[in-house]
Amino acid sequence: MDLEHVRSRFIKHFDGLTGSVYASPGRINLIGEHTDYNGGFVFPGAIDKGMIAELRPNGTDKVRAYSIDMKDYVEFGLNEEDAPRTSWARYIFGVCREMIKRGVDVKGFNTAFAGDVPLGAGMSSSAALESTYAYALNDLFGENKIDKFELAKVGQATEHNYCGVKCGIMDQFASVFGQEGSLIRLDCRSLEYQYFPFKPEGYRLVLLDSVVKHELASSAYNQRRQSCENVVAAIQKLHPEVEYLRDADMAMLNEVKETVSAEDYMRAEYVIGEVQRVLDVCDALERGDYETVGAKMYETHYGMSRLYEVSCEELDFLNNIARECGVTGSRVMGGGFGGCTINLVKDELYDAFIARAREAYREKYGKLPKVYDVVISDGSRKLC
Repeated sequence: MDLEHVRSRFIKHFDGLTGSVYASPGRINLIGEHTDYNGGFVFPGAIDKGMIAELRPNGTDKVRAYSIDMKDYVEFGLNEEDAPRTSWARYIFGVCREMIKRGVDVKGFNTAFAGDVPLGAGMSSSAALESTYAYALNDLFGENKIDKFELAKVGQATEHNYCGVKCGIMDQFASVFGQEGSLIRLDCRSLEYQYFPFKPEGYRLVLLDSVVKHELASSAYNQRRQSCENVVAAIQKLHPEVEYLRDADMAMLNEVKETVSAEDYMRAEYVIGEVQRVLDVCDALERGDYETVGAKMYETHYGMSRLYEVSCEELDFLNNIARECGVTGSRVMGGGFGGCTINLVKDELYDAFIARAREAYREKYGKLPKVYDVVISDGSRKLC
């Protein structure tokens, strides 16, 4: 992210004046996929890629916004009926509206923004954008500041109410709450959270983007969610205290094996295992045991590929290459059906792994995977 680039574009487009500059990061999730809607844990961290925005109140009731990356300018008012049609501008408009609903007296402002979170790679560029503007508007217009958790909820509500995406809270939470050198275990049921040290000396975190997105995602997501609910309903007949799959164990699942479909059983087996794997990884990090962290990542990939069936051929291929190259840990990251693998790689193996993955992937699929090195970094903040 380049502050000077954003500032120069802001000055050019808005009368030669400067404003205040804010940043928010994208995120990775080390482990804990499809656990959020099952009341379990996720384990994200903010990364060193994100969004930067410059803002300056303009004394009107209009927002004048310039997307540096899209080379696109949009102007809109702050009332509900003023919603812009342009998709990127709807994120900013939605954040303005959600802040107003929470009592922040948002006025018109000029803004320019840019980012280096790759779109569609699963690092949550939209949450980074929402968090940047929520943090900035709170700082510029919030006489009674709203807390960080509410800022994350502003981003989530923007997705729900203005962008048509019924997302969970993890992406915005990680973007707002990120801390350099730490991952955050978030309990998706209670919203309690705890920081765990992530300082993998001798290792690097790298994402390999398969550059594919299969069109199964939304319908398949809903089917898997339904499977989880089916199993919970069956378990509740014997164990009424079980509210989510997070509350169940394998013994409970096996009690209802004959009354649920084989597919539903398989989906629940993955989720119950994944909830435990997040806890195991947290324990391993407190011991500085990155080999166990890596082993659990491979277990997650197996579960997502064979039990939850949300991987795809290209992601399985990249995961197999990682295993062949001796990579410590590798798994599909995100909802599945495309996107990235996240890989924990020893420094001395890094160059050979990347070269092999690129060469083998191009030979098999006719294109190169994109490579993103990531470092765990701080969350939303004011830069100047």
